[in-house]
Amino acid sequence: MATTADNVIPAKTEADKIVNFSPERLKAPFFLRVAAFCIDYIILIGLPIAWLVATKFFGEPGSQGISNFIWVIGAILLIVNLLLFPLLRGQTVGKMITGLTIVNSDGTDLRLGGIFRRNVIGYLITVATLGLGFLISGINSSGRALHDFLGGTVVVRGRKVQL
Repeated sequence: MATTADNVIPAKTEADKIVNFSPERLKAPFFLRVAAFCIDYIILIGLPIAWLVATKFFGEPGSQGISNFIWVIGAILLIVNLLLFPLLRGQTVGKMITGLTIVNSDGTDLRLGGIFRRNVIGYLITVATLGLGFLISGINSSGRALHDFLGGTVVVRGRKVQL
């Protein structure tokens, strides 16, 4: 049987059920979520900026802009960070660095549909609302943002362990 302790999310196996899971107790602090978002953003925007700087200093005169190759690499990084890493680990790179984990609202592991609703549809709606969807996590008791509500997820401060 899995149990919870401070900053630990119980791992789910076929025979185990999540017990004593409390998103309110384990919720990630707002500013730590902001830090994770900033790290993810810096990683994704860093590649095109590094390319522009490199072509400015080391490229041929008149060669400016971002090549299609860099755009493809950037798109692959975006997909890996927003869909693949959360599916495999429950974390983006920023969340790995800050020690945060994305789980379903009942504490179970994420599935592709929930990740897609959260990280694609939810982020698009949040961008359309000029970031108000992110600010929701700072004012509600569960610490969930708009994209968390859409995906049925919660970001918690902790990690999974096998007991």
